[in-house]
Amino acid sequence: MRRFLKSAGKSESPLSLLFQRGEREAACSAAGNRHAQAKFVLTGATGFLGSHLMAELLRRGHAVLALGRSAGGSTLQERIARQLDWFGLQPASEQLQCVEADLLKPHLGLAPAAYRALCRPATFVHLASDTRFAAANRAASLATNVGSLAAVLDFARDCSAPFFHYVSTAYVFPAESALCREEPVALGEFANIYEESKARAELEVISRCRDLALPYSILRPSIVYGDCQTGRSNSFTALYHHVKALELIRDIYLNDLTNQGGAKSRLSGIERAPDGTLKLPLRIVLPRKGHLNLIPIDFFLAATLQILSAPRPDTIYHLTSRTPSTMEELASFCENFLGIEGIEICYGAEPGNWRPNPAEALFNKLIEPYRPYLSDTRSFDSANLDAVAPEIVAPTLSYPIFERCMRYAVEVNWGATHRNGSGFPVR
Repeated sequence: MRRFLKSAGKSESPLSLLFQRGEREAACSAAGNRHAQAKFVLTGATGFLGSHLMAELLRRGHAVLALGRSAGGSTLQERIARQLDWFGLQPASEQLQCVEADLLKPHLGLAPAAYRALCRPATFVHLASDTRFAAANRAASLATNVGSLAAVLDFARDCSAPFFHYVSTAYVFPAESALCREEPVALGEFANIYEESKARAELEVISRCRDLALPYSILRPSIVYGDCQTGRSNSFTALYHHVKALELIRDIYLNDLTNQGGAKSRLSGIERAPDGTLKLPLRIVLPRKGHLNLIPIDFFLAATLQILSAPRPDTIYHLTSRTPSTMEELASFCENFLGIEGIEICYGAEPGNWRPNPAEALFNKLIEPYRPYLSDTRSFDSANLDAVAPEIVAPTLSYPIFERCMRYAVEVNWGATHRNGSGFPVR
């Protein structure tokens, strides 16, 4: 099976093959190119996954109706225009329609005439979600991730949608699950409200779509990072969050050693080696050995486009890696990239007399929302995806891919350049 990258060198990815196929299809006659003229209704087009999918659908000649809201003083159209500018796209007005909508209200909060004017056959891809983990956000998460489905599915019904695709997460299974299959979930104990709300949303999608006789698919991506070939990304959470935390800690102690005399550093045994490497003792204590299931955005796109091109009714797909990354591998990547050494992964209960040093305490505070995933043991069956896309396989996160992605993140200051320049506001 073909992978995006073989070892450290680049190879042509399945997504690039899909690009070429899309270019060939665009050259076909309209009669022979029925799929290329399809219309899609997208929610979540201003988010990480949604913006990439929107851009690729537009590149391939599809018409897109984007539903969303204004935010940060910008209209939906302005937000999407900034996204598309980052992708280098300026679609014709007849190809992209942006509609300010309230997904929590009947008829999307629109006037009856405006709503009826939008009701035309289209394939739906529902990506909008609240991705916050905090328990304090429970009501908002359930409203956005579950409550919004009523209006969106009603709209799909009124549009005579041929298919409804719901983008969920691979982490809808209880944390103690071993092998997670491409099947409906049973509710259990979850690491956070995001996981729980997406699990509840899946059950609602299945129930409502069956009632409406509306064919559906559920896509469950794992943890998504940037483009594995270019390093580009327009979101810097999850994997990036940990690296940024370590960079911050490194810079605090480099500044102390360089400009403050180094007394604070010496108390924690932190020093700079002759070759410039920062010796930074930092223990990460986890309850058990686990792994992170990481996929690049270009794999997500390639797999999703294949599913959209040949949808199978009432099917669930895992968009996951067959080779998840261990904490030891990721720690080594971080040390190499940041010019530090001393990260130690420890498993088991913390000793009663154990006290974190200041660097450890700060790291623990910064990564707290993501901590459960560092010792996650869930693995994912992907038989359904393998059946429809046998050549599309997520690459192993090698150091060259990691460095490429983190180098880009540093170049854009973890998204600050996008927010302050001509780019988009990072979610």
